[in-house]
Formats: sequence, structure tokens, C-alpha cells
Amino acid sequence: MSEHITTYTGLHFEPLNPNPEKIRIEDIAHALSMICRGNGHVKTFWSVGEHCICCAREAAARGLSDRMVLTCLLHDASECYMSDVPSPFKKELPEYQEHEDRLLKIIYEKFLGSDLTEEEQKQLKEIDNALLWYDLEKLLGEKQSEKAPELHINLDYTVRSFKEVEDEYLAVYEEYSGEVLHCCTKE
Repeated sequence: MSEHITTYTGLHFEPLNPNPEKIRIEDIAHALSMICRGNGHVKTFWSVGEHCICCAREAAARGLSDRMVLTCLLHDASECYMSDVPSPFKKELPEYQEHEDRLLKIIYEKFLGSDLTEEEQKQLKEIDNALLWYDLEKLLGEKQSEKAPELHINLDYTVRSFKEVEDEYLAVYEEYSGEVLHCCTKE
């Protein structure tokens, strides 16, 4: 059995032995645009990529640093290499969580220069949880008992093409990283 996955850009990536040189923003943007939130248990398709874009846009609207915007954009990037496990089950899989945390740390170090500080983790969790509240209400029709968190962006759950989400993910990355991407996406 293979120890690697083949990424969108054709690289062989080992999720259990991650090589930072093989982590590509193009692979992250492409895969996350095609992975559905909520393990697919939503009323309409909503990608993890779209969620990450909204988190990044919320961080920017709150006046947070470019680094924090990129943190929000990248916070689910490990899912492009490992997929996701629903929270109730993930709690029972400490080894999975360790691998995911390790991979995210490597991703943050590659794209941000270092792992997150405690304050950055707190800000990320606040934004991620705020958007989760709206996802549960709008995508699952699950009424929340807590008051709606204040957002600084307008959420629009209109379904968009995978390519459109992928391109926007890359555009947000370019805007806040200062890096110009030359290869963008495959046709």
C-alpha cells in the first residue's frame, strides 16, 4: 500500500511524514474548493475553501494583521492532505489529532514563517466559531441557542463553481502574502 497521496499538482505527498517542500498553495486551494463542509451533511454544497475565504475576509474586516488573515485562510489546510474527521469522532482519535496538529504547524511555518502564538490561536478560534454558528444555522437549519455572533462581513451562501472558489482562495493568498503565483490552477 502506498505511503503517499498524489496531489492536484502531481506531487507525491506523505501525510504521515510531511515534507514542507511538497506543500503547495495551489494544491490546498484546489482540494479545499472541492471538499464539502460538515462531512457533506449540509442543505447545499459549501466548501471548506469557501469557509476559509470567509474566515480570512472576516479577519481582514476586523482589521487584523495580514498574518492573521493568512492564518484564517490556512486554518483547515491540513484537510487537503488528510481529509477531516467529524469532531465527535476526532476526540476519540488522539493519534489522528497529533498528525493533524503537526501538519498544520508545518503549513503555518511554511507560509507564515512560524507556528501560531496563543493570541493568534484565540483570534482564529473566535472567527472560526463565529462562522460555524452561521454554518449550522444556514447550512443545516440547526437553530443555535446562543445569540448570533457579530460578523464584519456579509455571508452569502450562494453555491459557486469549484474553480471560482479556488481562484478566489489563491487571490486572497496573493493579496495578503505578497507572493505572486505564476502557475495558478490547471484547466
